[in-house]
Amino acid sequence: MKKTLALLLAALMALSLAACSGGGSDSSEAPASGDPANSGSTADVANAEKPLVWFNRQPSNSTTGELNTEALNFNEDTYYVGFDANQGAQLQGEMVLDYIQTNIDTIDRNGDGVIGYVLAIGDIGHNDSVARTRGVRAALGTGVTVDGAINSDPIGTNTDGTSTIVQDGTLEINGTTYTVRELASQEMKNSSGATWNDSTAGNAIGTWAAAFGDQIDVVVSNNDGMGMAMFNAWSNQNDVPTFGYDANSDAVAAIADGYGGTISQHADVQAYLTLRVLRNALDGVDIDTGIGTADEAGNVLSDDVYRYDETSRSYYALNVAVTAENYQDFLDSTAVYAPVSNQLDEANNPVRSVWLNIYNAADNFLSGTYQPLLKKYDDLLNLDVEYVGGDGQTESNITNRLSNPDLYDAFAINMVKTDNAASYTTILSQ
Repeated sequence: MKKTLALLLAALMALSLAACSGGGSDSSEAPASGDPANSGSTADVANAEKPLVWFNRQPSNSTTGELNTEALNFNEDTYYVGFDANQGAQLQGEMVLDYIQTNIDTIDRNGDGVIGYVLAIGDIGHNDSVARTRGVRAALGTGVTVDGAINSDPIGTNTDGTSTIVQDGTLEINGTTYTVRELASQEMKNSSGATWNDSTAGNAIGTWAAAFGDQIDVVVSNNDGMGMAMFNAWSNQNDVPTFGYDANSDAVAAIADGYGGTISQHADVQAYLTLRVLRNALDGVDIDTGIGTADEAGNVLSDDVYRYDETSRSYYALNVAVTAENYQDFLDSTAVYAPVSNQLDEANNPVRSVWLNIYNAADNFLSGTYQPLLKKYDDLLNLDVEYVGGDGQTESNITNRLSNPDLYDAFAINMVKTDNAASYTTILSQ
């Protein structure tokens, strides 16, 4: 009898151990939430093999713009998320041109037949700044082509139109020929080295206004942070249209007060894609899930709001011009994109940890628009994200806080400089 009981107990123990192993590949039960054995936890995965998304700053050579293919192919779950910089740059240039043509009877403030504009440049080593500067110059006919591309360098000042970096453009409107001239442009960098700096832009417009006065008919900026600084410091009071980029909430609201317009780079779509590709990689599902192919919750994006480039492993959100005609549709820049706003089931998509940094905690767009969107999507996608804000100047200010990557399942990285991908991949490869 005792032998029979002992055999029975042994059999029961064996069954119990088998049930706890979670190893049956033919099991049809959903993984238990939070169970590392069933959730695909990366606790035992080398950091160099964990999902990685570069976002906002595409790994590339800041001088030539050549993509860093090694960083973009760091592992099989590495991607880039951003927006179509060239398409957006073209839109911004066309938006400025359309405004000039529509308002030609009033825009030439001193009536000299020259439409003068000033341009705030963000970071001369950033592909987005380069594209936006080229987009404006291309649309207005002020670009000078060098080695097959429009020169994107700042000009300093160009009082008489003799600069060799730009040229005078011409516009034929209602039978009258107007000259278009870039009067001044500079990189908006502060004394500490931070670029895209709104305070520098606010000071610059004061200097330009003192030098050019009513020759300035239009103000253009590579982003809304700098654009709003110039609008608030000078152009609003002088009824000079100002054009930016990013569709920040304050800039969109200012269109009602005379801000000329901005470009929405679909931050709502970008933020979703930043976390969605990590979610998919962590779940081991097709990368297109919840992007071009609907997920179980019904999340899906249409092809008119993003595109994917397989060669560069890059997702690009498409841009939309925001003007007086449609600005009320963009007043809340932190509203999630409705087609991808459905909560994922935690039973099928268990909570995972992500380390994510913003290159500059003071950046208007990233901190005021992008990060609030990320925080909404991280809840919807069941991701526990640690947000790290940099100083916008040194990579080490960020990398020093990635001292224990073993604690995280995935990484989302926004570099200070596009050249510096190795600063992060070296840490993950150790």
